[in-house]
Amino acid sequence: MQDKIHKLLFVYNADSGVANALLDAGHKLLSPQTYNCSLCGLTYGAFTEKKDWKRFREEHNIPMEFLHKDEFEKSYASKFGNRFEYPIVLAEVNSGLQVMISSEELNKTEKLEDLIKLVKERS
Repeated sequence: MQDKIHKLLFVYNADSGVANALLDAGHKLLSPQTYNCSLCGLTYGAFTEKKDWKRFREEHNIPMEFLHKDEFEKSYASKFGNRFEYPIVLAEVNSGLQVMISSEELNKTEKLEDLIKLVKERS
């Protein structure tokens, strides 16, 4: 990435709300191999954020925003006119939004340490 990154946007492949959160938690517990949000699986346990992820994001020097796909589309997609596959990590730069870690890459990432390494290398 050549532009200066102002913020990292992590967009989960899940919708916001308590009912959705409960359904997602149940799905992760009962059938983790078919859960469709690899970013959620990497950064969260069934109910809480993973400690190593929380420590990393608190220590990282670039601001991070975490959104569900419905929240992102309401706040950003219409503004920038982009369509994305979720989950995704985007970088907000002067010229708009750039894909930092694609959905395909996230879906292939198996360990939290690998996600952290990707974020460090690309930001």
